[in-house]
Amino acid sequence: MHIPDGLVPPLWCGLGYAVSGGLLWWSCRRLQRAAVDTLAIVPRLALLTAAFFTASAVYIPVPPASVHPLFLGSLGVLLGEGAMIAVVVGLFLQAVMFGHGGLTTLGLNALIMGIPALLAAAVFRGVWHRCPPRGRSLLGFLLGSGAVLLAVFLFSAVVVLSLPATLDQQREWLAISAIVIAHLPLAILEGVVTASLLVFLANVKPEFLSQGLSFAREDSPYPTANPR
Repeated sequence: MHIPDGLVPPLWCGLGYAVSGGLLWWSCRRLQRAAVDTLAIVPRLALLTAAFFTASAVYIPVPPASVHPLFLGSLGVLLGEGAMIAVVVGLFLQAVMFGHGGLTTLGLNALIMGIPALLAAAVFRGVWHRCPPRGRSLLGFLLGSGAVLLAVFLFSAVVVLSLPATLDQQREWLAISAIVIAHLPLAILEGVVTASLLVFLANVKPEFLSQGLSFAREDSPYPTANPR
């Protein structure tokens, strides 16, 4: 689910770089403001970026296509707004090392993956501390599966809106429908993984969830292992 070079007009590529560049700048600013010691967050950011990058190498055959894990919901939960940084770095490495996506379309691909991760972070931050324990599994499932479905929707929207009208629309819709259907099992799987991850961390290491980059020290609603 990466847009390759040459599939969309140059104007779309430029807009993708402009918007994703703005989001990346905003994420870096949030990271700088949210952390007492910015360098202390680098290991977590590096680890989850590596996980996002490595996940792209795991192909799951779902006829007539294949998919690979995205973990956008988990990135949003664990990194907050910093998820945008992980997405951009991971997609750049995927493009130059594996040829997944293109360099000219890196901005668009970053938006397709980054926006769902940022929305998952916002929902998690606003709902988690109000969510009863029994509802945490459902919240985690919705964050994980919803992020995948939103990424598929954004990908489909960009492709439909940017391709020239001279193409065979019936074949175009068949191809997009195949991509959407192929990602439905992945959405369910990532929903289960994200729900399990949240419940596990909430039970054994709740402070890990409170240390996301979203949480400014003055407004964090969670207890932390090292109160500041």
